[in-house]
Amino acid sequence: MKFAVAMLAVMYLACATTMAAEATKAEKPVTKSPPQFVSPEVHADGQVSFRVWAPQAKEVTVFGDYDWNPKPLVKNADGLWSVTLKIPPGIWGYTLSIDGQKQADPNNQWLKPSRYPTTSGVLVPATPPASYEHQGAPAGTVHLHTYASKATQSLRNLRVYTPPGYEKSKKPLPVLYLLHGFSDSEAAWTEFGRAHVIADNLLAAKQMVPAIIVMTDGHAIPIDREKWLDNLRAYQNDLLQEVIPLVEANYRTKKTPADRAIVGLSMGGEQALSLGINNPQLFAWVGGMSAATRHLEVFEPGLSQPQVLNKKLRWLWVSIGKDDFLLELNRAFIAALAAKGVKHAYRETEGAHAWPIWRTYLAEVLPQLFRAASR
Repeated sequence: MKFAVAMLAVMYLACATTMAAEATKAEKPVTKSPPQFVSPEVHADGQVSFRVWAPQAKEVTVFGDYDWNPKPLVKNADGLWSVTLKIPPGIWGYTLSIDGQKQADPNNQWLKPSRYPTTSGVLVPATPPASYEHQGAPAGTVHLHTYASKATQSLRNLRVYTPPGYEKSKKPLPVLYLLHGFSDSEAAWTEFGRAHVIADNLLAAKQMVPAIIVMTDGHAIPIDREKWLDNLRAYQNDLLQEVIPLVEANYRTKKTPADRAIVGLSMGGEQALSLGINNPQLFAWVGGMSAATRHLEVFEPGLSQPQVLNKKLRWLWVSIGKDDFLLELNRAFIAALAAKGVKHAYRETEGAHAWPIWRTYLAEVLPQLFRAASR
């Protein structure tokens, strides 16, 4: 009797264990290998398909600087989400949102350089090719540098574009210091702004003066919005004490103010405008794209001597999109220039605070630099 009871207990325990195992197995999602797919896929008619494999996701959307309103993706039986959108020609940044979490497209190697890397890139070709598209022009060289900055007590990076034929020439060239925006890096103007491609095309068309373009890292201290002015001061020290001497020691550069320009976008716009206005003995060409002119006091040293600025600056240029959230700050800055009688060029265009407008601005700016004065 005891043996039978024991056998029943063993059989019951085995059955219960099997049932529990089956229940656990049923609860676990079946993991499948991701299907092969392309994302983004640019079609011949200009439409773009975005895809992402997320079998456990409940909601996936995509948005970008072509349209900030999120568009839903649809999930198929394999867990692949997709949507096809009509997007105008251009280079566009886009971001996926998977159950509310923003991320770059994991299937796209083209990533916007940033301290917050959530933006991928896609090119929808234009007809004829746009200024930022390869047009068969001779290519310049983008040099990468790492240097030990005494000004910031850190290792820093910068990129230097030299035009086609530079290596075979002995002719010194003027220099443009081209600055990026908040959270980006020294790679932004080449990897996403296509500054080198724009310059190659303009040079091939003989529409700009051959020049060296220096692209720095605008974050001289660890990124922190609350330390904006601290970063501005640290960056200015780094540029003046480290970057300019490095460039002029290693490249054939002209070294007069008439042969130096400084232009930047957003955060880099405020950096460029403040450095240029406060140092007309160094820069005769100064420009801001969608500049984050948050602190008018940083311009005061230069604006206190408007006669000096009007005599030494050959070009002071500011432009911003009418839908830019920094528009009123730019208008206040322009009003400050006007109140001091400082000569300048100011233009409001269509567009928002995004790379499409800054590429367009650069294609307009480069042909203006290092020519006869015009304001």
